[in-house]
Amino acid sequence: MGQLLSSLGSRGGEMVVPEIAFDIENTTVSHEESQLYGELSALLVQPGPNLLRSLKNYKSASQEVRNAIASPTQENEDIAWRAVLPIVDMLREFYGYSSDLSAGVPRILDVLCQGEVGKNLERHQGLTKLFADILDFVFEFDHLKMRCPTLQNDFSYYRRMLQRGRYSGRQSIADDGESVSDLRSAMVEDDQANRISLFIAYPTPMLKCVIDTTTEYVTRNHLQRSVGDCLTALWAACFQTVSKKRALSAEIVGFCLKVMVVSIILYDHIDPNGVFSKSSPINIKNSVKIIQNANTSVFNIPEESSASNLMSALRYNSKHLNDDTTPKGVRNLVMAV
Repeated sequence: MGQLLSSLGSRGGEMVVPEIAFDIENTTVSHEESQLYGELSALLVQPGPNLLRSLKNYKSASQEVRNAIASPTQENEDIAWRAVLPIVDMLREFYGYSSDLSAGVPRILDVLCQGEVGKNLERHQGLTKLFADILDFVFEFDHLKMRCPTLQNDFSYYRRMLQRGRYSGRQSIADDGESVSDLRSAMVEDDQANRISLFIAYPTPMLKCVIDTTTEYVTRNHLQRSVGDCLTALWAACFQTVSKKRALSAEIVGFCLKVMVVSIILYDHIDPNGVFSKSSPINIKNSVKIIQNANTSVFNIPEESSASNLMSALRYNSKHLNDDTTPKGVRNLVMAV
């Protein structure tokens, strides 16, 4: 791993993707990291399948809402209200998870990026894989969310009803766990509704959460180089897994491609020059090629890991792709796929 980081220091535009001694398929949680790993896994990884299942099973209340707006009788409004309440509960869960994400990611970066990054990644392979699992979830969640354009409309109706004084009848709980008065309940409910509305307004809310959290962490701790090396190592591990191993399942290939793309996007946001510059240690041309090759050679690759979805995520979530300093050939390659 130390060899990896010395190779990253050369930072050449056409550099070879570095080999690293980290098998993303077969990581072991060390005793040293086991407590933090268990805590963050329970907080950020284990809830993932249920959250994705909720989003996949989302049933829009658009028809009920349209009926209530077109003909605002008590009956129609009651029907619409009952239709949006489960959606509101689901969105509360999503927003709550994003808050946990904002708190949890810096704790992972504290371990992996404070001090010698190479040694940290060797000693804490469990947390490195945990970080990859989180990035995989973030990509999958946002892929599903973008296919639910009516979420915001459903929630907007709920907010309108709140402003008219219509409540769900559930007792609100303040941050300190105490029940609150009706007036304060309305204030708490409205404040949370505002936060949730801002959260779901973004096409990729979980990725934005990770980008903002990571960028703030880098700025606060002055660790741009260390976090950049960590993301580069994760990118390289995923790249090498897909390019070197032959008997990989479609799920593993999809996992590695998603983590690779999110690592590239995060690097682009924390590095002043961006990931597409000639000084970047991440080889964009090779990354695009492996995305294309994997999608033509791997049978039954998951839909969210298709070349079009991966490249769309890279195009629309990057920060520096359209900078004047981005080589024209790299920009055209990313835009063409």
